[in-house]
Amino acid sequence: MKNMYFLLLLILVSACGTKEKQNDVKNINDDAPIAKKAPKELTIHDDTRIDDYFWMRLSDDQKKSENPDAQIQDVLDYLNAENEYLNEAMSHTETFQDELYNEIIGRIKKDDQSVPVNDNGFSYYTRYEEGSEYALYCRKKLEDNAEEQIIFNGPKMAEGFSYYGIGGQNVSPNNQLMTFSIDTVSRRQYTIYIKNLETDKLLSDTLSNTGGSAVWANDNKTVFYTTKDSETLRQNKIFKHVLGTDQTQDELVFEEIDETFSCYVSKTKSNDYLLIGSNQTLSTEYRFLNANTPNGTWQIIQPRERDLIYHPDHYKDDFYIRTNLDATNFKLVKTPIKASSKDNWQDVIAHRSDVLLQDFDLFNNFLVLSERLNGLATIRIKKWDESTDYYIAFKDPAYLAYPTSNIDFDTDKLRYNYTSLTTPNSTFEYNMDTKEQELLKQQDVLGGFSPNDYVSERLEATATDGTKIPVSLVYKKGISLGAETPLLLYAYGSYGSSTEPTFSSDRLSLLDRGFVYAIAHVRGGQEMGREWYENGKLLNKKNTFSDFINVGEHLVAQGYTSPKHLYALGGSAGGLLMGAIINMKPELWNGVVAAVPFVDIVSTMLDETIPLTTFEFDEWGNPKDATYYNYMKSYSPYDNVEAKNYPNMLITTGYWDSQVQYWEPAKWIAKLRALKTDNNLLVMDCNMETGHGGASGRFERYKRTALYYAFIMDLEGLEK
Repeated sequence: MKNMYFLLLLILVSACGTKEKQNDVKNINDDAPIAKKAPKELTIHDDTRIDDYFWMRLSDDQKKSENPDAQIQDVLDYLNAENEYLNEAMSHTETFQDELYNEIIGRIKKDDQSVPVNDNGFSYYTRYEEGSEYALYCRKKLEDNAEEQIIFNGPKMAEGFSYYGIGGQNVSPNNQLMTFSIDTVSRRQYTIYIKNLETDKLLSDTLSNTGGSAVWANDNKTVFYTTKDSETLRQNKIFKHVLGTDQTQDELVFEEIDETFSCYVSKTKSNDYLLIGSNQTLSTEYRFLNANTPNGTWQIIQPRERDLIYHPDHYKDDFYIRTNLDATNFKLVKTPIKASSKDNWQDVIAHRSDVLLQDFDLFNNFLVLSERLNGLATIRIKKWDESTDYYIAFKDPAYLAYPTSNIDFDTDKLRYNYTSLTTPNSTFEYNMDTKEQELLKQQDVLGGFSPNDYVSERLEATATDGTKIPVSLVYKKGISLGAETPLLLYAYGSYGSSTEPTFSSDRLSLLDRGFVYAIAHVRGGQEMGREWYENGKLLNKKNTFSDFINVGEHLVAQGYTSPKHLYALGGSAGGLLMGAIINMKPELWNGVVAAVPFVDIVSTMLDETIPLTTFEFDEWGNPKDATYYNYMKSYSPYDNVEAKNYPNMLITTGYWDSQVQYWEPAKWIAKLRALKTDNNLLVMDCNMETGHGGASGRFERYKRTALYYAFIMDLEGLEK
């Protein structure tokens, strides 16, 4: 009887504690901001959607207004109210957030330096001084006892700015001048400046509203750069600028009039040719010009065609081109410079159905291929005389390896980066003849980190249609795996972007507290080849969502966790994934973090004035076509919010976001809060000073990471 009485007492105390906690949550939810409703009818294809929160949308001009009208003030009031509610709801974790933040940045070496890259007689590198949020950009001559030249003093330049982004830098062929770009708004609209590296003075030349990079002709006085459409932010014009002239005098050398394409300018590795590239999801086109004749006539390599993708580089008398011409997984071809159209393309590396050709690198004696086999990146080294052809061997079950900073043609040494879920980023110099290699630098992880303390695995989950979905996961050695184990599942799954199993020092804050971290390599990425991407976009997009759910279910079934301890994380297009899975399978997740989420997909893709819309029709579909409209509407997170229970959720956005406009997550959380039937926590962090990528400082960005982790760990009952 005593044992029964004690058991009943435990149940009563537990129930009271649970009820008290639920009441606490309910009280917090009672304080949540309720957005006003102003129903707007949106009709197309004889279908009408009612958007109660359309009023939250502001134009760039409205956002920049110094005299806000009633609508602007209503939006600002609402966003600030959401931030205040976040602070209130998470106030009990403030100390924990600070601890996590200090823990995360405590693993980062404060006086760090990058691996120097040698180019044209100089060694270039960045370094951080103790306590600095921004880097010093430096160079030295390649000679004994050379003095360091600080090109840019990042900490000093960023003083007084809430956001300070340093974009592309490019040194003139004579090493005397450098172009660099600055964004102080976080809208990815850069102003290009030119610095005299010998006098340390800025030239008077200023190029505004650019994409962030400029390319030098070989005369050391002519640069080419891209500007953006002021409304859509599409890169649509290439200009030629001569030093000493005003931007208004710059010559327009190319305009991309097709609104589904964007354009950019670059230079071949040989430095012999300038390239203008036009690209969209399913088509590319390149023009070339001898870099010694900047006033010459640009020529087309191969005219654009629907479903034809190609990317060129130059070696000797030929262009080498990675292309999908009759090659789903891409192949490598070459063609004479004077006869560059596809009729003249000759196979160098033929197409293979089981190997994705991701990239290539040209050397005098070697061809280096970045390939993907069985979902993992590989580096293949092949001599031009075909006497050598091999792959570099790697040991981890899941990893990423890729060539980097190989500027010099005339060398037998390859520089590549390697990382895995348990191996910090490592830069190697590899002798392609002898196969000997030297570790130039491995990311320092302070605080006693050892890779031997962690376990990495590679699993396969079975999708609804029978497809095998790769899963990479990592956890601390010795933890107990089971229904009580917390697990955070991440994915992106769009644009053919492969989610790589790389190391993250901030992730240790999860692993050391008993979490499993897993990556679902869902369709929509390109991990398993080009078809993996094709089967996760357009009218196949729902595969991305069901794959992620199937991976979550597999991890539960295999005893890694349970729905009470399963969490999901995704950002941008991965935020769309988060929105879809909580509509499709809300009961599978205890908590979800949706970062800068693309959730109002139908309305955004119907509005061609919004940045990114026009040249993403081949990714999502054009909803002006009824077939795509109906399909997109069927999974659109915002359009499918219902009156039902949803998991605990943290949503983030940036007021100046040019990729996913702030009003998408703002409208979404308002609709979720109005309809959801649970007492789970629903909060949003709107950074009023940044855009898509968050804070610009080296350490500042980790404050949001600490918020993510505190949110999830608080749901697990962890307080330190």
